[in-house]
Amino acid sequence: MITLYRALRVARRLKTDNKRGGSVEIFTVHNPLTSLEKEKAILIGVVKQGESRVDVEDSMVELGLLADTAGALVSEQIIAPLSKVSASTYLGSGKIQEIKEVVEELEADLVIFDDDLSPIQMRNIEREIECKLLDRSALILDIFARHARSATAKTQVELAQLEYLRTRLTRHWTHLSRQKGGIGMRGPGETQIETDRRMIGLRIASLKERMVKIDQQRTTQRKGRSEYTRVSLVGYTNAGKSTLMNALADTDVLAENRLFATLDSTTRLTFIAVNKQILLSDTVGFIRKLPHRLIESFKSTLDETREADVLIHVLDASHRRFHEQMVVVNQTLSELGANDKPTLLVFNKIDALEEQGHLAALKEEYPDAAFVSALRGIGLTEVKNRLLDVIESDFVERDVILPVTDQKAMAHIRKVGEILSEEYTYGKTSYSEQPEAVVHLRFRAAPKYSEDIEPLLARHRDLQLIEEQS
Repeated sequence: MITLYRALRVARRLKTDNKRGGSVEIFTVHNPLTSLEKEKAILIGVVKQGESRVDVEDSMVELGLLADTAGALVSEQIIAPLSKVSASTYLGSGKIQEIKEVVEELEADLVIFDDDLSPIQMRNIEREIECKLLDRSALILDIFARHARSATAKTQVELAQLEYLRTRLTRHWTHLSRQKGGIGMRGPGETQIETDRRMIGLRIASLKERMVKIDQQRTTQRKGRSEYTRVSLVGYTNAGKSTLMNALADTDVLAENRLFATLDSTTRLTFIAVNKQILLSDTVGFIRKLPHRLIESFKSTLDETREADVLIHVLDASHRRFHEQMVVVNQTLSELGANDKPTLLVFNKIDALEEQGHLAALKEEYPDAAFVSALRGIGLTEVKNRLLDVIESDFVERDVILPVTDQKAMAHIRKVGEILSEEYTYGKTSYSEQPEAVVHLRFRAAPKYSEDIEPLLARHRDLQLIEEQS
């Protein structure tokens, strides 16, 4: 079965010297098709019982965009009603024969199903139509493989691909390069497919170990940023998160009118008001039917979302089904355990709305949202102001007395809180009549800083202001 590659890239063996002076064999991956002409693709969608054809048509439009992003040329789309899913071929034999005829007529190179197929279904369909076959998950994995730039993203994508591949090996798959070789590695009577499956298992274990180290590194990095308010951009893919990131933080994150143009998280320190700095992060976009293995593999990247203090949910105001996209994003956030965070809705691409009445209707439906065109720089001030309101909505106000000599406590409060008033005077404790210079502070800070602030204040609770004699 030629199924996975494109989503299966050719694995080759490289020897890399390790720190101890020895050598280990590792996998690297490359895509042998990037320099070739676009492949002709036929898209297949299915309307099951209880499903709306309009929803399927929207999903097919999205599948076409995914195919274009992957470098395919969509030649035909087929949407078929389906009363019962066939365990062996997903569709009935008549529809499979029809697809085969279309493949032969158009001389198509590739057939892409909008739904996920089982290994048996993929094998049987591919045998019948005699054409390369991908399902939606394999297509998304291919796009992620193309767009992975950093070592972290490449590791995450390869792990997801191998998890997908493990149950889809057939005898058409010739071999995988080995991490280890020699006597004792091949079991008695072991077939090539069993060897490949075992090698994939070893590679997955190796990648998971690497991901544990990546998680530890990112956790350490995030601890170093704890004094800042962390804001994460989330949203449906191609909603304009990267463009908004560039506009707010003056960055140069890749922003294209393509699905999944950004895979790596990018974090920048930026001002949203005078003396108000935040850490703003851009992360991978979400999509319908996003493979669960991708969510698992991109855990370290999506931790930026999970550990953020505030989320900016970016929506494409010009998309006619943005409500459904909003639901998809919220469901994915729920899977990540990040659906209960303070969130600012930002409707992007308002310049692409065909009628201004639509904008007025949106503002009435979502009065607390911000409305922008990140590409044209419209509404950015509104985003910053509303974001500041969301960040400060749960701030706790405190009134404390500190000795002026406790510079550590004062410096920390200035760092994590906002000083409302500051008065220098004298105070004393109940066990000492000797007055001392103190500062009377009123400040407010986010609840997350309470654990750090409380120990600094606890030792000065006995301090009382000395009332001025009239």
